Amino acid sequence: MTEQQEASQDVVMTRIGQAIMLLHGGDREEARNRFGTLWAEIGEGGDALRRCTLAHYMADTQDDPGDELLWDLRALSAAEALMGERVARHRDVLAVRALYPSLHLSLAADYVKLRRPAAARIHLDQAREASGALAADGRDDGYGGGVRAAIGRLEQRLREF
Repeated sequence: MTEQQEASQDVVMTRIGQAIMLLHGGDREEARNRFGTLWAEIGEGGDALRRCTLAHYMADTQDDPGDELLWDLRALSAAEALMGERVARHRDVLAVRALYPSLHLSLAADYVKLRRPAAARIHLDQAREASGALAADGRDDGYGGGVRAAIGRLEQRLREF
């Protein structure tokens, strides 16, 4: 990848980050609009890490659980594409490996909303298994602990289902 291509990709990730900040700030509609624009620019064949990140957060902007599921499936598909690329950059592979627990947890939550507990359990099990890739030593800014806690909460919900 040339320096110009890398700089362009960094700009895309910055724009994704800005949309994520809008989402976390409560402006789901504007975040959804920006994610939609970025998705159109990146396209289905664009950089897998960017597609994964964007789709993962775009899912959170959806009002319809079916649409949320579609975006989360796109995120997982992009992650799997990146992991399958022979020339995947090491840092991208590490980033996606750290995202897998959250990707599967999101899918499990989608399936709970859609009242499909068997599918939810499959992805919850995959989230738990993938969480072994997360730091357990407290040096991960709480991400690993937060994901593990969310897995536990969803497990409890499924027991009551």
